Amino acid sequence: MMRNFLILKTVILSTLLSCAQEKKNDITIDPDPNNYTTEIIVPDLEIPWGMAWLPDGSMLITEKKGELIHYKDGIKKTIGNVPEVYNRNQGGLLDIELHPEYSKNGWLYITYSSKEGSEKGGNTALIRAKLQNDQLASIETLYKGAPNTTRGHHFGSRIEFDDDGYVYFSIGDRGNRDENPQDITRDGGKIYRLQDNGSIPNDNPFVNDETSKKAIFSFGHRNPQGMAIHPTTGKIWVHEHGPRGGDEINIIEKGLNYGWPVITYGINYSGTSITDITSKEGMEQPVYYWVPSIAPSGMDFVTSDIYPNWKNGLLVGSLKFQYLELVELDKNKVIGRKKLLDGIGRVRNVRQGPDGYIYVAVENKGIIKIVPK
Repeated sequence: MMRNFLILKTVILSTLLSCAQEKKNDITIDPDPNNYTTEIIVPDLEIPWGMAWLPDGSMLITEKKGELIHYKDGIKKTIGNVPEVYNRNQGGLLDIELHPEYSKNGWLYITYSSKEGSEKGGNTALIRAKLQNDQLASIETLYKGAPNTTRGHHFGSRIEFDDDGYVYFSIGDRGNRDENPQDITRDGGKIYRLQDNGSIPNDNPFVNDETSKKAIFSFGHRNPQGMAIHPTTGKIWVHEHGPRGGDEINIIEKGLNYGWPVITYGINYSGTSITDITSKEGMEQPVYYWVPSIAPSGMDFVTSDIYPNWKNGLLVGSLKFQYLELVELDKNKVIGRKKLLDGIGRVRNVRQGPDGYIYVAVENKGIIKIVPK
């Protein structure tokens, strides 16, 4: 009898969540799809994860399989001396970002799934390096998640600098949701903050906790694969993959707990419940959550006058549904969503370039530029 009750409970919960999915799926098709066109700027890429622009306008692009590409004037060069990656499932060569004063110091920041350590497998690492003669040089490991694991998912990872020069990066829960995200003595399921040289800021939230990972800035995350600085407030915004439902947008504040997996709007991929609660005292609510999941990847704010109808919105890529999403905002509130580039392919990243144009990284296509007509 108890077994029948549990089955009935699961069915009821799945039905309720399905209804929530139908209610939440409020995206609209872009009303003006003919107002812009697309151009493939960098062709023939497999899984372009990160992209950054050098001062001369050329691009650095990370391929998940472990290649760093320099693209200039139609020519692709493969950069040498890139660390070996743990290229398994979601692991590989991940994000890339330039130091805010790159023109003075030449530092590049890269995240990747590193094999370094005594255990088999890998975990996310942040390095900095310089580009010299088409090689990475002066490589320094600033942080390495531990322990390694052979699980091939939830590495994160994105990188951002705030206005004070701190570097933030994400590591997903590494598939160990029951231990990592809620435990500040363990890596995984966290947003980290460091000085640009890898040292720990003295005002990080857990520096005085003897057992904590002192680089942690916030915790209770699942798998953040989008990160951007709000152009007005300077706050770090992230989005992260939920399970089946429950992808989230969060504004990151020092020392706060974002709830995973104690609270979530998602369910297991099998359709069973993860938790019965979506809120709890001491745990943050997302700015927005997607049900059903869109599998978000890459994120950036639109500040350019080139796209007047998109300005001040948040662009998010969808791996699952293969479009670019414009999340319309009123301060910190989502007031609408529009589907752009419907059917473009699995969007891995989106960035506004220094020239003001939007660039979209699409798997098995390349880097695409959106050009208004």
